Amino acid sequence: METLKEVTFEVPTREQVSENNQAIFDQMQKSFGTVPNLYATFALNDTALSDYLALQNRKSTLTGKEREIINLVVSQVNECDYCLPAHTFISKKMHGFSDEEILEIRRGEISFNDKYDALAKFVKDTAINRGRPSNDLADNLFKAGFTKANVVDIIMVIGDKIISNYLHNFTKIPVDWPEVPSI
Repeated sequence: METLKEVTFEVPTREQVSENNQAIFDQMQKSFGTVPNLYATFALNDTALSDYLALQNRKSTLTGKEREIINLVVSQVNECDYCLPAHTFISKKMHGFSDEEILEIRRGEISFNDKYDALAKFVKDTAINRGRPSNDLADNLFKAGFTKANVVDIIMVIGDKIISNYLHNFTKIPVDWPEVPSI
């Protein structure tokens, strides 16, 4: 793979971003004790960070665990070295997934929950095939109990993750999350 020859991306500091983004940085610092590097990178644009946060924080028919499954599967498909450790951390700390479960989720082969397995397989196939999952996997998703409204939210979360995966895959800003094993 070629790398950029003349353009490099550095994580902007609070002082280097707009007033609107400074306010978001301040809120993140207060809430989390830090501004993750990828969020800071969105702040290179005056509106992208707030737009992205609105997408991430929108009301959803999916549970937090279901959203994290999508985040992990899509980040694995897109080989995002930033989002995989970020969502591994979130999946463990906020949603109680074990290390072994997270590896299964990333592979898109979940043995510990049939509904989650149908979701992971559907998401993986959807991400790999650019929005065109197999009919069998779509049927299995509905048989597992997901609804048409859930499918809209699933696609929204896939899109959310593609945005952040692609931003990191292009910028290669430093990862500020604990390292995770490759699979």
